[in-house]
Amino acid sequence: MNRMAMIFAGALMVGWGTALAGQVTVVEVEAVPTGASTYRFDVTLAHGDTGWDHYADRWDVLAPDGTVLGSRVLYHPHVNEQPFTRSLSGVRVPAGLRQVRVRAHDSVHGDSETLYPVALPAAP
Repeated sequence: MNRMAMIFAGALMVGWGTALAGQVTVVEVEAVPTGASTYRFDVTLAHGDTGWDHYADRWDVLAPDGTVLGSRVLYHPHVNEQPFTRSLSGVRVPAGLRQVRVRAHDSVHGDSETLYPVALPAAP
């Protein structure tokens, strides 16, 4: 069963609020080369946003050494839109780097414990 199917199956068994009320989870990431060493990242997050008091509020693209290469701030909760995808363009990646990681953040728990590895396709 793929990752998205597992999330939906778990949500159906216990309900979205219970299944996703903890830390935000990175579900899927697509890295699209847009130029020499520049990428667009399409990141799908799942979280039991309850409103302004607890919601997924950011995700970061990290180099292997932890350097933040780009951040997408999420300015409002996505209570009725789960999971959801947002993009960040113009992320500059050091030449020769073939993999990055994505880290999610929510307003209560802070940075997610799990980093999502992303293989970078070759730039055009």
